[in-house]
Amino acid sequence: MGAYDKFLAIDTASAHLSVLAVNGERAVLNHLADCALRHSVLLMKEAESALDGAGLRPAECDFFCAVTGPGSFTGIRIGISAAKGFALASGKPLMPLTAFELVAYNVNDGDFFAVTDAAHGHFYVCRCTCRGGELKFGEPVYIPGEELAACGLALYGFQQLALPRYTRLDAGECLLPAVRKKLACGAPFGEMHALYIRKSQAEEGRR
Repeated sequence: MGAYDKFLAIDTASAHLSVLAVNGERAVLNHLADCALRHSVLLMKEAESALDGAGLRPAECDFFCAVTGPGSFTGIRIGISAAKGFALASGKPLMPLTAFELVAYNVNDGDFFAVTDAAHGHFYVCRCTCRGGELKFGEPVYIPGEELAACGLALYGFQQLALPRYTRLDAGECLLPAVRKKLACGAPFGEMHALYIRKSQAEEGRR
């Protein structure tokens, strides 16, 4: 077992809810494909259930991980707040994991785009390049669907999207491989901040 083999990972950045508790070789995943954006109501119950299933207490975790976006503005804040609360109480580090990393660490396809639906015909997109086992990320952008459809590259994401060359992945099943691959890349811990590529509707409305 490795040095960081006990952890709790949370994904509330989209319509789904994923909570993963890992205790060495024992991993318990609680995944709700569509929780109707009830993350704030369900998260702590699912976290407690996953930790109990893995035979793990928060104080025993080596670190805490949360998906930092892009995605649901409210959902992102809920997941980050929970991870920060656990980390503060236990004195353990944080692993920020973007939604793009969650996708890309589960794909081996040369050049491709990790995609998240931004609603109203627009998408959050990050170009990813995988060469010789090394993964590089471009600058995240917010673009209309017409532009994305014309890009010519393979597209990957977690939502049901009507896009050409698009492959839908299982967000819950991708969480454990993504965390482990980020650990293997070195320097996975740090400050945890929400990844907002554009302003929220409320902020836009104030302009």
